[in-house]
Amino acid sequence: MSASPTNPARAERSPCCGASASTATAAPAPASACCGDPTPNAETGACCSAPSASCGCRQGAEQERGATAGATGGRLPVAVIGAGPVGLAAAVQLVAKGETPLVLEAGDAVGASIREWAHVRLFSPWRYVVDPTARQMLEASGWTMPDEDALPTGGELLERLVEPLAALPGIAPHVRLGHRVLAVTRRGYDKVKTAGRDETPFELVVRTPAGRTERILARAVIDASGTWRSPNPMGAGGVAAEGEAEAAARVRYGIPDVFGRDRARYAGKRVLVVGSGHSAFNALLDLAGLKREAPGTEIVWAIRRAEVGLMFGGGRKDALEARGALGERLRRLVESGTVRLELGVRIARVASTAAGIVAESDSGARLAPVDEIVVATGFRPDLSLTRELRLALDPWLEAPQQLAPLVDPNLHSCGTVYPHGAAELAHPEKDYYVVGMKSYGRAPTFLLLTGYEQVRSVVCALVGDEAGARNVELVLPETGVCQTDLGGSSCCGAADDAGASCGTAATTPAAERRELAVVGAEACCA
Repeated sequence: MSASPTNPARAERSPCCGASASTATAAPAPASACCGDPTPNAETGACCSAPSASCGCRQGAEQERGATAGATGGRLPVAVIGAGPVGLAAAVQLVAKGETPLVLEAGDAVGASIREWAHVRLFSPWRYVVDPTARQMLEASGWTMPDEDALPTGGELLERLVEPLAALPGIAPHVRLGHRVLAVTRRGYDKVKTAGRDETPFELVVRTPAGRTERILARAVIDASGTWRSPNPMGAGGVAAEGEAEAAARVRYGIPDVFGRDRARYAGKRVLVVGSGHSAFNALLDLAGLKREAPGTEIVWAIRRAEVGLMFGGGRKDALEARGALGERLRRLVESGTVRLELGVRIARVASTAAGIVAESDSGARLAPVDEIVVATGFRPDLSLTRELRLALDPWLEAPQQLAPLVDPNLHSCGTVYPHGAAELAHPEKDYYVVGMKSYGRAPTFLLLTGYEQVRSVVCALVGDEAGARNVELVLPETGVCQTDLGGSSCCGAADDAGASCGTAATTPAAERRELAVVGAEACCA
């Protein structure tokens, strides 16, 4: 385990607020004198909710700015939210371009979310999970690339990549652990104010490990915070099913560690798994393995779709062998009766009874009672951080508007997306970008390679390298299910032929069509 990166030095809080401030100016300052802060200190008149916003505390604010900016001679840093693989890759790209990143990680260690699924083995081999620029920086420090064809677990990804990357001398000083971002805004600007907005620094409201609230200024923000902390509920309507909250003690979101810390919870129990993506696949396969060791374990799998269709993926035609094998193995478990598949189950309510937890569909049909429920219905972005920013989000995917049509499972149910970068990720809020899994909103087909190319393009845009930002190149492994283009149709309802093409002939001229790289098959008709 690598040593935790040290936090950058912080300036002392400006003395112009609170009891230590002079009370000679006891009359409260008007909001305009506080640069938009509506709640100045009642005793001193200072804008104590943010010393840097007080027009009377300008000297202290500049000291705070200098400490936050690091070693760039007063130039503000680029804030990166999240110290997972994509967030750290963003830091690497910034350092390589001579910029100063400030990586804010809510957890007490880098890759905090990955630690919750450390037991899960990725279906992507090492060759697809290491950013090329990060690899160069790591190898320069003596790091050795793992076997490129080996499949890492989440724990191995942390130990062999994320932790060594965060510990590099060029990265470690820029990482702040235990710093949870509560909100992002423009300094002294709410969402409505326009004049001078693009030239005004961002202000991040951050809770520190000591429990204090700190304001940090940044010239740009790259949000790589992911979606792991925002799982979709069990309810088919996108909100919690009736009784879901009351049954929380027996409901688990994500992929439980059934061979480790969660074994006693599931061994010999009746378990319902809800969801039809790769997370559900992994949970079901693990439970089937547990059943071999604890024969009393019963597994029920409930999905919303009425037909299996292409849900099991491309099998041997998938360029990622392990990903194709997931579906093939699960298909065999369903055919053998090891896993009982229930189709067309759109859960509306769950009830705790003497016999166990009973899930009920919106049609009124009830499943047999179970002891535990595993919900693997995907994730959604947390949009609360950016309420005061001007974002252009797709109304249903909650992804950037330019990217959303390219990843929408209603349009590209084979999991298609073409290489994209800063142009597709841009918002009306200049120099604010969402990258990584969060950039896909509610779409389920993200791969790490995509995130690495996103941050490379975004950093090029931030440093004025327009050509580098536009020149987006990415080759992703095919699923073996199908390929489509922007003129193609959805494969919902297609024959259950993993090798069939589900796209129709494009109606646009060939010169205007873009063939898209397949990155997943888990979203079809979900």
